[in-house]
Amino acid sequence: MKEHLKTAWTHLRRSPYQALAAIGIMILNFFVFSVFVLMAAGSSQILRYFETRPQVTAFFKDEVTLSQVESLRTRLQETNQVAEMKYVSKEEALNIYREQNKNDPLLLEMVTANILPASLEVSAKDLSYLGNIADILKQETGVEEVIFQEEVVQSLKSWTGNLRKIGMGLISFLGLVSFLIIIVIIGMRVAIRRQEIEILQLIGASSWYLRAPFVLEGIFYGVTGAILAWGVTFLLLLYATPFLIEFLSGIPLLPVPPVFMLALVGIEIFLGALIGALGSLLAVRRYLD
Repeated sequence: MKEHLKTAWTHLRRSPYQALAAIGIMILNFFVFSVFVLMAAGSSQILRYFETRPQVTAFFKDEVTLSQVESLRTRLQETNQVAEMKYVSKEEALNIYREQNKNDPLLLEMVTANILPASLEVSAKDLSYLGNIADILKQETGVEEVIFQEEVVQSLKSWTGNLRKIGMGLISFLGLVSFLIIIVIIGMRVAIRRQEIEILQLIGASSWYLRAPFVLEGIFYGVTGAILAWGVTFLLLLYATPFLIEFLSGIPLLPVPPVFMLALVGIEIFLGALIGALGSLLAVRRYLD
C-alpha cells in the first residue's frame, strides 16, 4: 500500500493542473450538495415549526362568556381534527402585547386589556382539516374575526418540496459531471503511462498492482474535494449565523447542531471516495482491459 500511495502522489505532482481541475469540480459539487442539504433541513425545520404553531385564530366579541368558549372548544374537539387549542384572555393578550412592544413605552401607554380581544388559537392534526375548523369558528356568533393561515403553511410546504426537487436535480447533474471528469483525468494518466504499464505486465505485475495507484488517486480527488467544500460551507455558515438568527427570530433553527455537521462531512467523504473509486476503476478498466 505504501508503494501505491507513493506512485499516486507522483502522478499528482507530475500533473498538478489536472489534479486541481478534478478537485475543483469536486469542491463545486459538494459545496452545492452541502448548501442544499442545509437548506432542505432548515426548510423542513421551519415547516415543522409553523405546523405546530396556531394555524387558525378566532377573536371573540367582548360579550362572549367563558361557558360559550368552552362549548366551542368541545365542538371542535368532537371533530377529532384538532391537535391543540389555547384560550388567550384579554389580560394574557395584554401581557403578550407588552412583551412584544416593551421597547416602545408610548405604545404601552395607549393600550389596555379592555381594548384587546380574547382569542382561541387552534392547531390542526393535518393541514387538510384547517378549512373545516375555520368554517366552524366563522359560524360561531360570538366570534368577531377568524385569521386563517393555511396559505402560509401550504406555500411553505410547496416551496420545500420544490427546493428538494431542484436540489436533487442539480446535485445529480454535478455528480455525473464529477464522475466523468474523474474518468477523463484518470484515463489520461493511464494513456500517458501505457508503455510503462505494458512493461510491468510483461514482468508479471498483477492487475490490482497496476490499478491501485489510479484508484487511490481518484479517491484522493473525491475526499479532498468533499472536505474542502464542507469546510467552506461551515465557515460561511458561521459567518452568516448571527444574521440568520436575527432574520429567523423565534424559530429554533440555529446554531446547527455539531452532530449534524459531523454527519454531513462523513456522508460527503464517503460519497467523494465512492465517486473517485468508481470513476477510477471504470477508467482503468477501459484502458487496461
